Amino acid sequence: MGLAILLGIFGVGVVIGLPVAFAMGIAAASAFWYEGFPLLLTFQRSVSGISVFSLLAIPFFVFAGELMLHGGIAMRLVKFASALVGHIRGGLASVNIFSSMLFGGISGSAVADISALGSILIPVMKERGYHSDYAVNVTVTSSIAGIVIPPSHNMIIFAVAAGGGISISKLFLAGILPGMLMCLCLAIAAYVIAIKRNYPAEPFPGWKAVGVASMQAIPGLVTAIIIVGGVLSGIFTVTESGAFGAIYALLLTFFVYRTLDWEGFKTSVVSAVRTTAMVMVLIGFASSFAYLLALYQVPDKLSEFILGISEEKVMVLLMINIMLLVLGMIMDMAALILICTPIFLPIVKDLGMDPTQFGIMLLVNLGLGLCTPPVGTCLFVGCAVGRIKIEETLKTIWPFYVSILAALILITYVPSVSLFLPSILD
Repeated sequence: MGLAILLGIFGVGVVIGLPVAFAMGIAAASAFWYEGFPLLLTFQRSVSGISVFSLLAIPFFVFAGELMLHGGIAMRLVKFASALVGHIRGGLASVNIFSSMLFGGISGSAVADISALGSILIPVMKERGYHSDYAVNVTVTSSIAGIVIPPSHNMIIFAVAAGGGISISKLFLAGILPGMLMCLCLAIAAYVIAIKRNYPAEPFPGWKAVGVASMQAIPGLVTAIIIVGGVLSGIFTVTESGAFGAIYALLLTFFVYRTLDWEGFKTSVVSAVRTTAMVMVLIGFASSFAYLLALYQVPDKLSEFILGISEEKVMVLLMINIMLLVLGMIMDMAALILICTPIFLPIVKDLGMDPTQFGIMLLVNLGLGLCTPPVGTCLFVGCAVGRIKIEETLKTIWPFYVSILAALILITYVPSVSLFLPSILD
């Protein structure tokens, strides 16, 4: 009965539009009350969930991304991408995807990617003769590269949800090739559609222009190098490298590029505080929710259910992928990371899957959920920027879904896609 109360109240909260964090908090408090525990336990578990040192890196990552967003770094990355790959057929789509790969590696946020790059590229693509649905579809699906390509605060959340036994530096390395693979699959789909729709190619500006654009973009890319390189080299902890990355981003945008004014700085601070607060509240209440799921032995029961259907590794991983894809359509990503990790991680470990590989598989699955209705945050933001109805994009977005699913299959069943670079670290 307690489990029914927990899941029932949570489900009702989500259906009526209550924020996921509060739906989990109310559901957890109700279940604790039903079991006779003091309601104070809800807050004790929540505070315990966010009292993790590595979570301090999240506000620094978010702040660095906001500084890059409001400090003009995105435009320089777009110019670099345009000079490098703009001459390919349907060139602006390739520019969009390549820019997402670069900017995602700095901001670590899919929504920030759409806000920064989408507001620049979607109008330009429409002016150059690209259809609105194509421009939005490319922008929305390529934005999830920021979830996988480091630095990503979602990787930190996964490491915490896994119990702290997973190296964040290995997660960072593991996300590079899958992120590039996903962008490559999207670029192929975009190219094929561009040929079918007879979209133009941009003229090649020459290698001199490529060199100039790269020199302007490199200082911005150094932010990611500082954060990721500091962690991999062991010079900094994750939190320290996030702090140094934020300081570097501030100095770069304010003193070198001189594109960050006082208003942009204030906006960056407010946005970073708001985002961090949302994430921390979500992590806190999700910790109470996950505690109750463990109390009711949900992970064990679900494991028995899945293995009762099949014990073949291929089939079990397929079922887990399908479950994650469905859940990603209806729930927030951070909440799902915290809830699903303790449920599915023991299952895949028993099957011999490396936890780092599972982390990348989980992030790609839930990233795709950001692009699908009914709770597709990236899809909503992209459609708002492109001024197009969601129904119109959904009619033509399926080739990009297929591309991401193709990358997901390789990530799931070919361990070296995720584990090759971490194996070098070992």
